[in-house]
Amino acid sequence: MSADVQSIVRELRARASALGFDAFGIAPASARPDLEDKLHTALARGWHGDMEWMAETAERRARPQNLWADVRSVIMVGINYGPRTDPLGRLADTRLANISAYAQMRDYHDVVKGKIKELAGLLARRAGAEVKVFVDTAPVMEKPLAEAAGLGWQGKHTVLVSRQYGSWLFLGAIYTSADLPPDAPHAESCGTCTRCLDVCPTDAFPAPFQLDARKCLAYYSVEHKGQIPLAMREPMGNRVFGCDDCLAICPWNKFASSAREAKLQARDEIADLSLADLLALDDPAFRRAFSGTPVRRLGWARLMRNGLVAAGNSGDRTHLPRVRKFLDHPDPLIRGMAVWALKKLDPGEAGARKATARAVETDPGVRAEWSN
Repeated sequence: MSADVQSIVRELRARASALGFDAFGIAPASARPDLEDKLHTALARGWHGDMEWMAETAERRARPQNLWADVRSVIMVGINYGPRTDPLGRLADTRLANISAYAQMRDYHDVVKGKIKELAGLLARRAGAEVKVFVDTAPVMEKPLAEAAGLGWQGKHTVLVSRQYGSWLFLGAIYTSADLPPDAPHAESCGTCTRCLDVCPTDAFPAPFQLDARKCLAYYSVEHKGQIPLAMREPMGNRVFGCDDCLAICPWNKFASSAREAKLQARDEIADLSLADLLALDDPAFRRAFSGTPVRRLGWARLMRNGLVAAGNSGDRTHLPRVRKFLDHPDPLIRGMAVWALKKLDPGEAGARKATARAVETDPGVRAEWSN
């Protein structure tokens, strides 16, 4: 390796740290030839659920060179977003609208992308190389590439685990045409521990290191666009956006610290949001409350869908007035979940409404809610 390349890498590492990145590593673009088979196996088994974009982009995702033929090296960076408190402790308080730790703050795409663009620009200037920047918005397999670059390893829950930051790293990738010296890949260090698999309330892991999204609460509360399947509703508890169970229980989190980046600090009004206040939001209020956060992309209707499931699970009859107001909502996604919540909170009232509702309800999905 030439002195010039060594100097460039040292400068990149120093600049990455100054920009607020907590982890930095380099992998050759050819580092994970096994990914193609693993990806196609997962897709063939249907583990992607209705995330059709995964199948549509499979070929470009399978190998970095399929996305960009000129890529020679991949720089992976990570930024810590460790929560201040244990997310598992919030599940017992049914008054709360539980939102995943990563969504309680400014959207990480915006935070990471600005920083990584600056880092990529430095590489382009110093090495005279082409660069492309990705932050979870392109067909890039960030976690296995981060493992190959030495940032950590993919745990049995399929999320990257770091010795320093546990399960709490946002990742970004720089593809470059430059040949850069690779870091040693990180060895898998889960040992015999299966806590992340055991804690999952819906058995979403067919085996260690494998995830079936069709059984994952994070998938249903964030990615899924239809009604929450009946079998998933009670396990959702008070989770209205995402699920942190398998991340939060990892023993490696004992070495983690809370996020140091100010823009990745949880907003108290989101972290401590009550279910009653969530259900009181109309669309404009929703947009204001979650402006600049990942929750904003979910949309008001799907957040209300999730909130109504949480209301039904709460056993708290004080939510009944809020549930009733959604029974006549024009969106069947919301009406259906309101029916379910009403049946959970007041079966007698639900029974009294059933005959009338069946006569006038035209949406098959909502009709099915009265029949379940």
